[in-house]
Amino acid sequence: MTGRNLSPYMGRGFFADGVCTTLSASVGGTGMTTYAENIGVMAVTKIYATTIFLFAGVFAILLGLSPKFGAVISTIPVALLGGASIVVFGLITVAGAKIWVDNRVDFTKNSTLLIAAVTLIMGTGNYSLQIGNFDLDGIGTATLAAILLNLFLNREDKNAQTVELENKPHSAEATALPNTQI
Repeated sequence: MTGRNLSPYMGRGFFADGVCTTLSASVGGTGMTTYAENIGVMAVTKIYATTIFLFAGVFAILLGLSPKFGAVISTIPVALLGGASIVVFGLITVAGAKIWVDNRVDFTKNSTLLIAAVTLIMGTGNYSLQIGNFDLDGIGTATLAAILLNLFLNREDKNAQTVELENKPHSAEATALPNTQI
């Protein structure tokens, strides 16, 4: 999206997510997540500077501390919020499809179509999986389904696509994920 290879920063992003989730849990909060809504906003505005999101986050926290602002927000009609949600989540979906197109994912293969279809519907349908006290829902269930379907449907496929971070297979930063279809 930015035209730069940001793969070297992925590890730091995962680390930051882990630290934030740990800190949140230590004070009784919910798990943190990197919101995909930002991808849709960046795709529309073409603004990729992280400082903008830092200021927006601080501004949102300050507004969250104001009961009067909360009262104003509660007056926004549900239909308006629903329409905005449709646009934002539609942009996220299109950004995801663009990633598939840019990486030339082979949708002529039935296994690829099946994995994509099941994953998309399970994710948007918020399917849940409960085994005893273990509960997995939404994107977690969809991700698990994608992994299992990929392993099952492509186990004998010698030509399954692989994902490489760089074109230098012997560098420390380049990693291939065997049989990664999507």
